Amino acid sequence: MSISRRDFLRLAGLISASAALAACAPERLFEGAVQPAPPVNRVHLLALNRLTFGPRPADLARAAEIGLAGWVEEQLAPDALDDFACHLRLRNLETLGMTAQQLVDHSDKLFDDVDRQTIPTQLRQGALLRQVYSRRQLYEALVEFWNDHFNIAVDKGSCFYLKTVDDRSVARAHALGSFRDLLWASAHSPAMLTYLDNQANHKGAPNENYARELMELHSLGVQGGYSQADVMELARCLTGWGVKEHFWAGEFHFDPDQHDPGEKMVLGVRIPPGGVDEAESVIERLAAHPSAARFIATKLARRFLADQPPAEIVAKGIAAFMASGGDIQKTLRTILLDGLPFIQPRYRRPLNFVAASLRMLNVDSDCGPALQDYLLRMGQLAFNWPTPDGYPDRSEAWQGNLMPRWQFSFALTSNTIPKTQVDLAALTAADGAQTLPEQFDALAVRLLGAPLPASERERLLGVLDPAASADLLPVLAGGLMASPAFQWH
Repeated sequence: MSISRRDFLRLAGLISASAALAACAPERLFEGAVQPAPPVNRVHLLALNRLTFGPRPADLARAAEIGLAGWVEEQLAPDALDDFACHLRLRNLETLGMTAQQLVDHSDKLFDDVDRQTIPTQLRQGALLRQVYSRRQLYEALVEFWNDHFNIAVDKGSCFYLKTVDDRSVARAHALGSFRDLLWASAHSPAMLTYLDNQANHKGAPNENYARELMELHSLGVQGGYSQADVMELARCLTGWGVKEHFWAGEFHFDPDQHDPGEKMVLGVRIPPGGVDEAESVIERLAAHPSAARFIATKLARRFLADQPPAEIVAKGIAAFMASGGDIQKTLRTILLDGLPFIQPRYRRPLNFVAASLRMLNVDSDCGPALQDYLLRMGQLAFNWPTPDGYPDRSEAWQGNLMPRWQFSFALTSNTIPKTQVDLAALTAADGAQTLPEQFDALAVRLLGAPLPASERERLLGVLDPAASADLLPVLAGGLMASPAFQWH
């Protein structure tokens, strides 16, 4: 294939400047010059762009068939959705189902550079495969949300293998369950205790790292009403919580000899001596605290609705959280069904940009190291954020570093990414497109939800010389992916 890079840059630049695809305010991208054409429903498109990793025609058709509320309810019951095809894609990732001890045994040398990469690579590959190919899209979006909320970077110590167990037993096990169970599972996660240094939290020398983040990032929020004294006392409650290192390596372990047995006071409540029960009693109260309800409802509304979610929707989410005892499914149902009319476009984070590109162009990929390298360049390689706050969740944090996105767009559509293939000709043919303008329209509908106005389409096509390339589809698809209308979703 002889696509000119000059043509690609010319087209992408023109698209970025075009009246049809760029607007001063992002919220106009789905209301102004780009008008969704039947059968794409504009409201469904905007909602499914947020609730999936990129809506495919089948997703939009299903929402049209049962209504958006029906689609949400279907997604809130992920176990009822047949996901066998996705499971087949995971079958060669043998480490995903291993116990911590099996993962230790899988690595010949725990501190060998090669061995430290194999397990995290499979974890990342499995996560992206699910995000791209699973029918349980809302569930996968929640798994990503909770992995950000309870962030763990795999390059710290034994987290390189412990995070595989954590992903399975924390985020995946409780994504739509009880927040109490989710917080409890995270607190007993060897990966979390290792990442936040609680294995170094001993009587007489308390380490406050995990206690602080348990309150600030995992439950109450920075304005949640706790004090430095509460952090110090909770750290004392957590002394002795650690991880087994030899037999049954990588499992949770409470060492009473390293536990501070004295009385504590946390959030105004006296904690009598009780060993492991001390911290567990605090975790129970944190999960049910009104500040936790506000913190979690606000974060869910931000992720699924808007950078600045409506206060009334957040209030409804808080009420649902408190009334249900922290039921995540009921809280999210309230936020979504009441809040979908208030969805505002957000700038795609790199992971969503890559996954949406693969889904919407029907790409066949192993989602392996070649794709992960692009995510690293864009700044969002999974399980790689070094600080405990997780990857940023606001549009403004991601609006720079455009070149890696453009490079990925061109590499994907020109089939130069190993073990990743897209057949644009077959894709547009399936949409009934035969001529180049029709193919451009078909790609625009798939990626943007609507064809460009005919005059704008001809203007863009006029930039390219059809005689200069045997196949212009890759440059057209890459240009659309590089456009502001696709970057905002």
